Amino acid sequence: MASVRLTDQEIWDFVTDAHTGIMITLRSDGVPVALPLWFACVERTIYVHTRGKKLQRIARDPRASFLVESGEAWAELEAVHLTGRAEQIDLEGKLLAQVETETSRKYDAFRTPPDEMPAATARYYAATMRWVRFTPDDRVLSWDNRKLMGAQS
Repeated sequence: MASVRLTDQEIWDFVTDAHTGIMITLRSDGVPVALPLWFACVERTIYVHTRGKKLQRIARDPRASFLVESGEAWAELEAVHLTGRAEQIDLEGKLLAQVETETSRKYDAFRTPPDEMPAATARYYAATMRWVRFTPDDRVLSWDNRKLMGAQS
């Protein structure tokens, strides 16, 4: 029987080009919270520019997981689930430029320009956003049901 698992290169190509990721962090009582995010993948590390309580959860417990998926029909389902650690960081220099370039490539066509937002909203987001780095460990789950159908991409 054919394997639905993705190769290492397929995993990272899929993650890099995925539109939305789901980051799972842990509340203080251990309950997982899964939230959709835009992200950049640079050198097999995930970067998100985010705000809110997830920053508090990450500061308290850096264990996290990250999921990207696609497909609607069973024969189209493809996903990668990564486990690892998340941390708030200050991005600078070459790495900041790489992450911003990748973020722009993926999301510029979908953004609301700050000058089209209410001024208070633009200021709020500018003041509260932080970079988070998600560093995956070696535990990766992946599947691509198209492989079972003989329609590899």
